[in-house]
Amino acid sequence: MEDFQPVIGLEVHVQLSTKSKMFCSCSRDYFNALPNTKVCPVCLGMPGVLPVINKKAVDLTILTGLAFGCKINEYSTFARKNYPYPDLVKGYQISQFEEPLCLDGSVKFNIDNTLVNVALERIHLEEDTARLIHDADIVQGEPVSLMDVNRSGVPLMEVVSKPDINSADEAIGYLKKLRQTLRYLEISDADMEKGSFRCDANISVKPKGEKKLGSKVEVKNMNSFRSIHKAIETEIIRQSNLLTKGEKVVQETRGFVDAQGITVSQRSKEQAHDYRYFPEPDLPPLIFKKSQIDSINESLIELPNEKSKRFQDEYQLAADEAEFLSSSKIRANNYEETLKIFLKNRSTNKIDFEIAKTIANWYMGDIAKNLNQISIDAELQDTQVSTQQISSLMTLLLDNKITNSVAKTVLEKMFENGQDPEKIVENEGLAQMNNDDEINKIIEKILENNEKAIADFKSGKETAIGFLVGQAMKATRGRIDANNVKEIIVKKLNKD
Repeated sequence: MEDFQPVIGLEVHVQLSTKSKMFCSCSRDYFNALPNTKVCPVCLGMPGVLPVINKKAVDLTILTGLAFGCKINEYSTFARKNYPYPDLVKGYQISQFEEPLCLDGSVKFNIDNTLVNVALERIHLEEDTARLIHDADIVQGEPVSLMDVNRSGVPLMEVVSKPDINSADEAIGYLKKLRQTLRYLEISDADMEKGSFRCDANISVKPKGEKKLGSKVEVKNMNSFRSIHKAIETEIIRQSNLLTKGEKVVQETRGFVDAQGITVSQRSKEQAHDYRYFPEPDLPPLIFKKSQIDSINESLIELPNEKSKRFQDEYQLAADEAEFLSSSKIRANNYEETLKIFLKNRSTNKIDFEIAKTIANWYMGDIAKNLNQISIDAELQDTQVSTQQISSLMTLLLDNKITNSVAKTVLEKMFENGQDPEKIVENEGLAQMNNDDEINKIIEKILENNEKAIADFKSGKETAIGFLVGQAMKATRGRIDANNVKEIIVKKLNKD
């Protein structure tokens, strides 16, 4: 393994967020629809029908290209891709070949605070195929496959990287940044479970220092980031073992079997000429003026990498904090809105970096923890909690009206019932205790009842102080500042 270098290129198929299909007026929203109900003569491949290009799909593909710095072809054409397979009802797929919409560009992302730059080969537009359901039924004692044509004709954008990726970790970093950007721009929901974000990996292995690439193997059947990572690592090991034994790697298409953690041969790898591409005779070329491309470019919003850098510059956040907050457009907006409301309530526009960092840490920590209990992709908008309420909670905490421990408890209750934090604090008597006499009485009582912990502390066991602080927090339901309590206890014990 250490003697070889993996070389990986990824092909990502993305279903676009349009209302209708690529070449007809059928709804592209087929998820959970009855089989073969979102179809018409065009997507069924009936004789005599003519396709019509979906302008929205073209615009979204150009927008993707602009987001990744691609060159947009002002003259672009469609082509017929011919191959015999049951999911192609027409017997061919309308795709792009010689003149795709987008060329070059790159996807930039961080891994362990190191910038990785993966070059793109092209981004082109095509139509999705029908969906095959294997072993779906038994007919005359034999298992059969069924076909649902609802997916056929859904606008599909293919993003093809150059072989710039050298590990499974880099592949996942690339895919996550690609998906994040597509969601930011609302180009696609990029939901892998629904099949709107699908990836094939072209993997080869070569001896380190060798310039010539090894035989390429395409790996399919990967439906999650976890399975993609596992499949790539598995295939790298398989090819490395073959080369170590002096055997050749066969150029082929292999499928990943998740349950067994292996890749299995499916068929020999096709070349471009196997598809017998030729210009689509039923569709005119796409010809753009520079002004049209400039108009689409104007709809570009602040992208994740740009937002992360701004958060670091404007709010003095650490790179990992800015990266986490900017990883979701909704989360980033929620963070900034919370901070804006907080500052407005303080009648100031001046950003306090400590406050900005505190709010960021709450979004990274306890807010994220509560959201993850709902689902891995849950946002504040999926709950009863608003940014106004989060800002109010931060105000209570930073004004020393409640302790950090109580703030965590209040936040949990906010997620449970959507109540305002002030109401929860008032109803449950959770306001911070600031009466020194009262605090001292509680601490004295705890010290009286825990002679063993005191003896342990005096014998050098530092953990004993944590136990005593914990008892004080328990007695007051977290309403006293833990650091203050620790300081008082240590002073009392050292005095004794």
